[in-house]
Amino acid sequence: MSTTHTTAETGAADAYDPYAIQQKWQERWRDADPFRAGGADDTRPRKYVLGMFPYPSGDLHMGHAENYAYVDVVARFWRHRGYNVLNPIGWDSFGLPAENAAIKGGAGSDPREWTYRNIDQHKKSFREFGSSYDWSRVLHTSDPEYSRWNQWLFLRLYERGLAYRKESPVNWCPNDQTVLANEQVVDGHCERCGAEVVKKKLTQWYFKITDYADRLLDDLNQLEGFWPQKVIRMQRNWIGRSVGADIDFEIEGRDEKITVFSTRPDTLYGATFFVVAPDSDLAAELVAGADADVRMRFQAYLDEVQKQTDIERQSTDRPKTGVFLGRYAINPVTGDRLPIWAADYVLADYGHGAVMAVPAHDQRDLDFARAFDLPVKVVVDTTAPVTGAIPVIELDDDGVPIDPGADTASLDELDPARTGVALTGEGRMINSGPLDGLSKRNAIVRIIEQLQTAGTGRAAKSYRLRDWLISRQRFWGTPIPMIHTADGRVVPVPEDQLPLTLPDARGLDLAPKGTSPLGAATEWMQTVDPDTGEAALRDADTMDTFVDSSWYYLRFLDPNDATQPFSPAEADRWAPVDSYIGGVEHAILHLLYARFITKVLFDMGLVEFTEPFSSLVNQGMVLLGGSKMSKSKGNLVEFASSMVDPGADAVRVAIAFAGPVEDDINWEDVSTTGAQKFLARAWRVAHDVTSAPEVTWADGDESLRRVTHRLWADAPSLIEQTKFNVVVARLMELVNATRKAIDGAPGPADPAVREAAEAIAMILDLFAPHTAEEMWEALGYEPFVGVVPWRQPDPTLLVEESVTAVVQIDGKVRGTLTVPARISADDLEALARADEKVLRSLAGREIARAVVRAPKVVSFTTA
Repeated sequence: MSTTHTTAETGAADAYDPYAIQQKWQERWRDADPFRAGGADDTRPRKYVLGMFPYPSGDLHMGHAENYAYVDVVARFWRHRGYNVLNPIGWDSFGLPAENAAIKGGAGSDPREWTYRNIDQHKKSFREFGSSYDWSRVLHTSDPEYSRWNQWLFLRLYERGLAYRKESPVNWCPNDQTVLANEQVVDGHCERCGAEVVKKKLTQWYFKITDYADRLLDDLNQLEGFWPQKVIRMQRNWIGRSVGADIDFEIEGRDEKITVFSTRPDTLYGATFFVVAPDSDLAAELVAGADADVRMRFQAYLDEVQKQTDIERQSTDRPKTGVFLGRYAINPVTGDRLPIWAADYVLADYGHGAVMAVPAHDQRDLDFARAFDLPVKVVVDTTAPVTGAIPVIELDDDGVPIDPGADTASLDELDPARTGVALTGEGRMINSGPLDGLSKRNAIVRIIEQLQTAGTGRAAKSYRLRDWLISRQRFWGTPIPMIHTADGRVVPVPEDQLPLTLPDARGLDLAPKGTSPLGAATEWMQTVDPDTGEAALRDADTMDTFVDSSWYYLRFLDPNDATQPFSPAEADRWAPVDSYIGGVEHAILHLLYARFITKVLFDMGLVEFTEPFSSLVNQGMVLLGGSKMSKSKGNLVEFASSMVDPGADAVRVAIAFAGPVEDDINWEDVSTTGAQKFLARAWRVAHDVTSAPEVTWADGDESLRRVTHRLWADAPSLIEQTKFNVVVARLMELVNATRKAIDGAPGPADPAVREAAEAIAMILDLFAPHTAEEMWEALGYEPFVGVVPWRQPDPTLLVEESVTAVVQIDGKVRGTLTVPARISADDLEALARADEKVLRSLAGREIARAVVRAPKVVSFTTA
């Protein structure tokens, strides 16, 4: 459709038609492919710009538009700066939504059809949006050409001992009938369907990410200043390294000792009970020999615990619950019998699934002890000084020293058993035998030495990070390339049989049943043991889609290579990614998994770097009706329909102008109409220029040239700081200044007007590429403005001839002065003292102090 506007400048209808302009330039870009990355013979410096790839769940919406608008700004900017830019696009196309859509469609539906139909719509939308992708590098993770290398990666991890199976409690969605990552559990419910999540024990495949915990944590130091601090902090907290000791406890009636991890082994003398995770194998073992009443109470408690998420169990404001198991542990340094309880605040997969409870010095243990009337023993005197600092002696009004202990609570008054507040501060050890009198630091060293000598403990580290659970009991994912033999072995699928592709879904019931639908594909499941030739079964689970996205940035380097997952030589040329752009919702798991896989590939000698993304940009969310846009919530503005009127360029400009990249945007507050009017004004400027391209710019109006060159000078740093809204605002200023010059003096033929119009077109290309191309053509140049080198500002035009100085009196602005840009401080102060407005404001008061920051500020303080 065509849109007609009236401009105040001409008073007549102009011909700015955004939809027609879009169609024209998209066709030319499709034919010429100007944004394809250069090959190995391209000598330009390289930049790899990547947006987190989309999931094809219906059409895109404005939340996606924001992300990919920002990606395109960065990619176009570096092309203008003379770089060979790689800016690819692909689709994270396996996953639950496609499978659920097929289930909803009934018999004969296939997730493939839904997935690739949506991908086609996405591609159409991206082209209409004017995204400058290298369309020769498109990938879909659900293609066999991609899943083959997913399986290859699995086998490489298996060979290195990093892929393994084990039985453990997992987050289970009873509706979707599949396991969930912790990130996919929101307030105890499934992120996708809203069902209440429970714990369930399953034998699953894991990647041993914990082997890389220290490197994942320590290498975050490389990313300081290049990743948002919030994301770095979230990753550090997720990994959660703790330093302390492993301590071995004897259990009455059990031959094998139980090891617990503690960050405070110095408080071992204060341990008064022992706690195990109710959903751990240890708890089940300990209660097995108990009387029937204990077993019954334990089972009822376990049933309740399995309805809770790990996050809920770790909440500090929940009342403490538990059940005594009728068993006792022996404190290795005191010999005391410690009653063993099962309590939900201990997790089965943290440390060793058991803790020694020191209620006097741990708030959770104290809350539990008070709830069940368990003993509390203080072993750290927090009122005792721990440093050799000289105390400050205070005097009363009569000059008599004040007793420093007079107003200090005594240890008896701070007794946690009575106050309910654990003593967690520094102090000196008491009631701790050989540790008495030591500070915490020295006591930790001494107790570890004591435990090591006795053979009952050792220094250790523990992590909050858990191994990566990759099994999914669903159809639409990468099949796990393992074979289960008749004699119970689990062996890899021979590599020459990859890719192991999915069977036809139309013959399967995909409805969730607790096991993968692949298990019902009898013919597909049947295979042979590669070692014996005997009948065997395939693994029925598929991989977590986080595996797909953990290395896709490398596959983009040559997605059509049938001989290897990626070329190490291409990885050396392009990777790591220079600028990675996407939502903060992936701040933990996706980024953590990509970092892990990159480190594994580094250890394999396939890449020369250890971090996949050199720089990370997180954009804010696009809100509608106060909530994040989401197809599942039904609150979205579709991408495709918004690009008809007011046009793709107006949408892109409106998004860029809405605010800082990292801030959330309320779509109701975004003015695409205002953006369209601005673009019509810019377009009109180019069409009103009457000088020839060969004109000498230096002959033009100097004041307009100063505005143009100041923007050339400032825009690069603003773009690199992702201050896109500021650049758009400055473009608007330049358009207005150029319009004023055209309509008045010096007129449309002035060389400075042409120079300004060309600058507008080139910089506008970052935000509104269709309009920019149309302007460039109107100015008499060949396509494409998107690959034209950035112009350098003339330094002589950046020197300000005059500036506005502010005069303050007692902190309030009382006047302004127009002064030379290079005025001295003395001259500026003299002018301020002589200014009539300043003198009136002083009203005869004496200036006691003057602070001058030439040429911008004079600040007077009166007596």
